[in-house]
Amino acid sequence: MTRRKVILGLGNILNGDEGAGLYALKELEKLLPEELKKKFELVDGGVLGLDLLPYVEGASHLLILDAADTGAAPGTVVEYKDEEINLFYHQRLSWHQLGFQEVLAVAKIRHSYPDSVYLIGIQPEKIGPGVGLSQKLKKPVKHMARRALDIMEDWSLLV
Repeated sequence: MTRRKVILGLGNILNGDEGAGLYALKELEKLLPEELKKKFELVDGGVLGLDLLPYVEGASHLLILDAADTGAAPGTVVEYKDEEINLFYHQRLSWHQLGFQEVLAVAKIRHSYPDSVYLIGIQPEKIGPGVGLSQKLKKPVKHMARRALDIMEDWSLLV
């Protein structure tokens, strides 16, 4: 079985900046050249939690786009990779993270963890009922998409 390279946007677009990962995924879709579209699977993971396990277990490379509460200034983009992500299990990186952290933990226990996991997160400004991003997040979300494209280009060189 060939394992896929998966780009996973997480969040809830009905909850303000919590939807930042999904907005970044949409920006990435606009930037994505045709040759990369064939090599990657883009997934709107919303807040599906454990329902995302098949995507994680089926991936050799997993790139996560998400809102991440790091205590930084709103719009600050952060990046973590591989084992760095595990260091934050005791912290709350996002408002739905417990569900997704459980997905990563289950995949690890079942020996189906991706070879490479990368998280691009953004510090939200406003979480609460409402559609759309805060003004402070609009440009940084586009930066998230460009960083995701850089990582995808690197990963596309791998056999």
